[in-house]
Amino acid sequence: MIENINWYPGHMKKTRELIQENLKLVDAAVEVLDARIPVSSRNPVIDDILKNKKRVVILNKSDLADDGENKKWAEAIAKNGHAAIPMNCMTGAGISKLFKLFYAMQVEKNSGQLRVKPLRFMIVGVPNAGKSSLINRLVGKKSAKTGDRPGITRGKQWLSLDGGVQLLDTPGILWPKFEDRRTGLYLAFCGAIKDEILDRETLALELIDVLLDRYPELIRERYKIGTLHESPIDNLELIAVKRGFLMPGKRIDYERAARTLLDEFRSGLIGRVTLEPNDGV
Repeated sequence: MIENINWYPGHMKKTRELIQENLKLVDAAVEVLDARIPVSSRNPVIDDILKNKKRVVILNKSDLADDGENKKWAEAIAKNGHAAIPMNCMTGAGISKLFKLFYAMQVEKNSGQLRVKPLRFMIVGVPNAGKSSLINRLVGKKSAKTGDRPGITRGKQWLSLDGGVQLLDTPGILWPKFEDRRTGLYLAFCGAIKDEILDRETLALELIDVLLDRYPELIRERYKIGTLHESPIDNLELIAVKRGFLMPGKRIDYERAARTLLDEFRSGLIGRVTLEPNDGV
């Protein structure tokens, strides 16, 4: 079992300071969450820094999450006073809604002003939430480095959009300690924490345990398993056998099976999954 996940590199501290120093320069913040884990991917450090700053919440990777849950989360976030937009930053789905919101806020900011000032946003979020992909969609070119490895953006970048809107990008930021063990696990499942610091096989077993509870049919369908077992390790072995992940002597290749399970979950091949459903939150 994975009891504690600790990852707070030096650049995380610098990122917090960067956000605090530049907050006064922006009109609002665009917070990018992972739609599969809207609670765990909402950094309490960012909440503490932004306080009452106007905020737009992007539920990114909504194509990988349960569609019904996307709608419920968007409604719940809106009730708390923040605009919320389910989005797929890789394909651009939902981007037009964000542009309309930007321009509406810009008009509101400059109402009655003789000199038009640019609307300035800061983009924040945990690593691997999709901030760089969102920026590339907004700007329309490869303006920020992207990748599936957390923590790839460094420093800050001011970027200009059509219509005089300006965006400040910041690196992804995690927080020093996860009060809830589940938060660390969910972030790890979705790739916000580097696999290199975790036991990948144990992480895969934890993921199977969660999926057995909420989406057992997706495991059965994806891996052509007739009857699932109660034990996660037994199910990981079934997956390995079905995929032919065997070593000499018909020994199970647990590492390969674990890597495949995690990769297929993160890419949506297992199916649309929301690990944190909205139960009236």
